Amino acid sequence: MHDENIIEQHIDISEPNRSAVDWLSASTNLSKQIIKQTMTKGAVWLTRQEHTQRLRRASRKLNIGDTLHLYFNPVVLATEPPEAILIADEKDYSVWYKPSGLLSQGSKWSDHCTITRWASQHLQPERSAFIVHRLDRAATGLILVAHTKHATKALTQLFQQRAIEKTYQAIVLGHFPESPTTLTIDKPIDDKHAISHVSLIEFSEQRNCSLVSINIETGRKHQIRKHLSLSGFPILGDRLYGQEQTFTTDLQLTAVSLRFTCPITGEKRNYRLAQQLSPRL
Repeated sequence: MHDENIIEQHIDISEPNRSAVDWLSASTNLSKQIIKQTMTKGAVWLTRQEHTQRLRRASRKLNIGDTLHLYFNPVVLATEPPEAILIADEKDYSVWYKPSGLLSQGSKWSDHCTITRWASQHLQPERSAFIVHRLDRAATGLILVAHTKHATKALTQLFQQRAIEKTYQAIVLGHFPESPTTLTIDKPIDDKHAISHVSLIEFSEQRNCSLVSINIETGRKHQIRKHLSLSGFPILGDRLYGQEQTFTTDLQLTAVSLRFTCPITGEKRNYRLAQQLSPRL
């Protein structure tokens, strides 16, 4: 059902030297104050020639031939982002604890609930922020945010080259096999090669749940969640692949460590999440 409060509007600019706020206030019933807040939260876009990007500066003058895009959803814009925790500020990039509900990537409707927007607004001094890898919305844990184009490219290449060692922990239903060696799951995902290595940390007989450690060789979408579910050990709180669970908790999947050689300084980096932020039985 269409929500009459949702506004999607595209305005072709036909007059010079008028601001985006003026154009949008003249084309909608929204006040200038609300429009400015909407711009700050990333729901206004500007197309100039062949380039389209978010427009946040309310006073920016537009040119004839520009196109202004408004994606106003009051429910989305009213959402408050959960608080991320800064783990390390390396200037060119930073490491954060991403809580459940904070997004890795925004949409056309806003980006104010993303880790990049949080980082750009809460670091001192303030910096631009670029995503270099992702965590599921419901997942928690360590995530890297780049602050220069050079760092973005260098860190992205490390992920593509699988030169960053990522370790996850999850609480799964059932008694995961106790084995002196790590269990390798190599079931294809979406017809693509996928490999996960899983080992038992602890089993709770009372809860019939296991705490496991996971390393992945490939980065398919929802790989860990799918592999564990397909193996008969769905992650607790997984509403997509959790099989027949009674959902009383959030997804119990956390990125607990990142290890790599810094592409800027050449130094070894090893970030590990504090115990109180890691999954516990």
